[in-house]
Amino acid sequence: MSAGTVRTGEGIASASLLLYCRSDCHHEADTLSCRGNHLHPGRPLGAALLSHSQHSWPQGQAVPQGSHVRLNLQTGEREVRLGEEQLKYWTEEHREEEALRSSFNPDELKRAMKKIKEDWKLGSKDTEQKDSVASKFRTMEELKKDMAQLDLLLETDVQIMRRLLEQFNSSNSTSEQRLSILTELEYLVHQVDNAQTLCSMGGLQFLLEGLNSSDFRLQESSAFVLGSALASNPAVQVEAVENGALQTLLTTLATAQQLRVQKKVLFAVASLLRHFPYAQRHFLTRGGLQVLSELFRTDNSGILRTRIVTMLYDMITEKELIFQGGLDPVLDASHDERRRQYSKVSLQEELLEKGWCILVPQLLESSENDYREKALRALLAMAPVCLDQYRSDGSLQASLHSLKQEYQDMIQSEIILAEENTYFEEIVELIDALQVKMK
Repeated sequence: MSAGTVRTGEGIASASLLLYCRSDCHHEADTLSCRGNHLHPGRPLGAALLSHSQHSWPQGQAVPQGSHVRLNLQTGEREVRLGEEQLKYWTEEHREEEALRSSFNPDELKRAMKKIKEDWKLGSKDTEQKDSVASKFRTMEELKKDMAQLDLLLETDVQIMRRLLEQFNSSNSTSEQRLSILTELEYLVHQVDNAQTLCSMGGLQFLLEGLNSSDFRLQESSAFVLGSALASNPAVQVEAVENGALQTLLTTLATAQQLRVQKKVLFAVASLLRHFPYAQRHFLTRGGLQVLSELFRTDNSGILRTRIVTMLYDMITEKELIFQGGLDPVLDASHDERRRQYSKVSLQEELLEKGWCILVPQLLESSENDYREKALRALLAMAPVCLDQYRSDGSLQASLHSLKQEYQDMIQSEIILAEENTYFEEIVELIDALQVKMK
């Protein structure tokens, strides 16, 4: 018998109704019976059909594996009878799963399929975008090749600084060109490695020569580059001291007439002294405080006074931090060495001797709140050696009383206006703390 046909007592009947009979099927009168896998995919098994008896099987239903299936050739219906194992399997283990499956309707399935397609498209776009971004970047060698074809030169920072130094030292360079070169160098030396490389190229020496220039613009720019290179860069600080930078800076500070030059040179001095006790000791022994005191007295704007007082305050507090254990000795292996070096810096005593206990209170006469705040903080830091001077200074006591009343009135007015007054409260607290020490 050929596959796809069934012979009955009345002749040949077509068996092409999605039924494929395997070798385990047998033929009865007007019926065809099989045991096997699902004969047709479709909906899950209905609860009403789960029994031992033979039932007509709905069109499109899935037939459980191992069930007895019979095709009635007279009615054209399929009949199924479940065995013990199949009945138990479908009723106990898969009831919840099949219930969940039956809960999906065609609309939900369509929406789910649509979302899958959208997610796939979005993922494809992300991948394409990443590839597009990556394709925008090229290696250094590729850039160099492209630049070479355009007759352009791609330089590293080291190459740029070497070229700038050659141009600066050229006899054909004008003052304007040198100023432009110094501007470029100031930008580059903010990176620690670049500043150290500039020193190794001899750049420190031409900066010091710029400080001695008769052109105040070159003095200003040279001091600015030097200060930026020194900032938080111990290697450059050491080399600068060894090359006589401190003495050159103090000389320039004492002789400069332009305020803009004095500001940049003072910035370079502060950068050199910060966290460098060796340089601070040399600063004191070479008359640094005398230079600053003269600058303080002649400054009418208050700008230099504020910067000088801030620098002195920083020097005092960083030494106190070392001796108060501000740096963990376990984490900082050089802690003992720093203590030894700072012990040789007698800054407080020098401030008392050079009259700074009388000079600093003069900054309180400024109308700027920031200047007053910095003066109060410096006065508190200097209190251990200046208290006797403070107590005998009637003008200081009067200034503190007047300032306290002024800021208290400002606080009350801001309370009425519902504005922030924290800053003024801090200033009042500084005044209170100083007055308590002076009692």
